[in-house]
Amino acid sequence: MKTNLAVVGVQWGDEGKGKIVDLLSRDYDCVARYQGGHNAGHTVSVGNRRHVLHLIPSGIFQPHVKCVIGGGVVLDPLALIEESEAIKSAMSIPVDGRLFVSNRCHLILPYHRVLEAAIEKQLGERRIGTTSRGIGPAYEDKMARRGIRVCDLMDPATLPEKIRAQVVEKNRTLEAFKYPQAIDPEPICESYTKYGQTIRPFVTDTAVMLNDMIRSGRSVLFEGAQGTLLDVDHGTFPFVTSSSAAAGGAATGLGISPKYVHSVIGISKAYTTRVGSGPFPTECADAAGEQLRTRGNEYGSTTGRPRRCGWFDGPAARYATMINALDSIVITKIDVLDAFDEIPFCVEYKYKGSVLKEFPADSAILAAVEPVYKNIRGWKQSVAGIKDWPELPTVAQDYVKFLSDYLEIPISMISTGPGRDETIRR
Repeated sequence: MKTNLAVVGVQWGDEGKGKIVDLLSRDYDCVARYQGGHNAGHTVSVGNRRHVLHLIPSGIFQPHVKCVIGGGVVLDPLALIEESEAIKSAMSIPVDGRLFVSNRCHLILPYHRVLEAAIEKQLGERRIGTTSRGIGPAYEDKMARRGIRVCDLMDPATLPEKIRAQVVEKNRTLEAFKYPQAIDPEPICESYTKYGQTIRPFVTDTAVMLNDMIRSGRSVLFEGAQGTLLDVDHGTFPFVTSSSAAAGGAATGLGISPKYVHSVIGISKAYTTRVGSGPFPTECADAAGEQLRTRGNEYGSTTGRPRRCGWFDGPAARYATMINALDSIVITKIDVLDAFDEIPFCVEYKYKGSVLKEFPADSAILAAVEPVYKNIRGWKQSVAGIKDWPELPTVAQDYVKFLSDYLEIPISMISTGPGRDETIRR
C-alpha cells in the first residue's frame, strides 16, 4: 500500500494550500477534498496563468490525477458547473472522467444564502464575518437531518417536493427575521432539476471509489480547506467555519478509515492572517500590518476582502500542530518578510499577568491575551524565487530553524513565490 497524505491549514486558512497540494499531487493518484464548500479559495499558478479553485481539488492541473469531492463537502451545483467549465475553457484541462462528486454531499440552495445574510445582519457587531455563500445554513440543515443531498438531485421526480417543503420552513424563519420578501420555490425547483442532469456524469459513491483505490495500492492526498483554527470543534469558536477542517475530518468527510491517513503535513504562512471577525492576538493594526497586507497581496481569493495581518502566532501554531499530529510543516510567503529589520515572533500568551500553558477555548480570553514576542533579526534582501536551501540568506535560515525548533517538527518545504518552481524542498 502506498502512503496517503493529509494536507491541512495550520492557521485561519489562506495559508497557500492550493500551491502545495498542486505540487505534491504529482506523486499521488488521487486528490480528495473532504469538507467545506465554495467558501474556500485555493490558488494555483500554472505557467503564467493563475486559477482560484473553490470546490474542485487542487490536483486537477496534474493530468493523471483523479479528483474527488467527498460527502463532507456542501455543494453548490451551479458553482461546480461554472468552475469546471472555467477550467476546461481557460486552462484546456480535461475534467470529464477525472472529477468525481459524492452522492452524499449536502446541497447549498439559494435559501441558504438568504438565511445567512439575514442572520449576519441580525447579529450586528457580533456577526461571524462569513462569506455569505450559504455554507453554515447548509451544514445546519445537515446536522438537523433535513438537508437535501446530491442523491436527491439525481431524482427529478421527487426533488421538487423536497425543495418546496424546505422553502416553507425557511420562509417561516425569514418572517421571524422580518425579511421583506418570501422565497418562491418554483424557480429553485426548475434550476436545480437542470443542475442535477448537468452534474450527473460526475456523481458516484466516492467512499466506495476511494476505499477501492486505497486497497488496490493507489495513493490519495486528502485536501483540507480553511484551517485548523477555523475547525468547528477545535477552532476559535464561535468565529469558525461549519466543518471539520483539521486532519480528523478526512475520515468522516470521505468515508475512509482513519488508519488510511498515514501522514499529515501542515501549511502555514511565515506570518499570520485572518479574514472575518474573531480574536487575533498577533494582529498588527499599524503600518507593519499594512505592509504585510500590501507585500503579501492579502485579499481574499473568494471574497476579495482585505485580510487582517499580524506576526507569526507560535502558541496557535503549536496548538494546531498538536491537534493534527503534524509530521512536518510547509512555510509559505517567507519573501513577504524581506522588508523588515526585525520580525516579531509570538512565543507565548499572558493572561492577567500569568503565562497560559494551553491554547484557550474561550474566545473572550483569547481576545484579551497579551502576546509575548521574541524579536528575530530580518534579512533585508529578496528571497523571492529561491529554489535551494543554501541560497537562502543565513538570517532567513535562522528564522526557519527557530520556527521549526519552536514547533518541534521539521520544515519540509519553503515557498518563496506563487510559481510551482519557486519552492525550496528540504
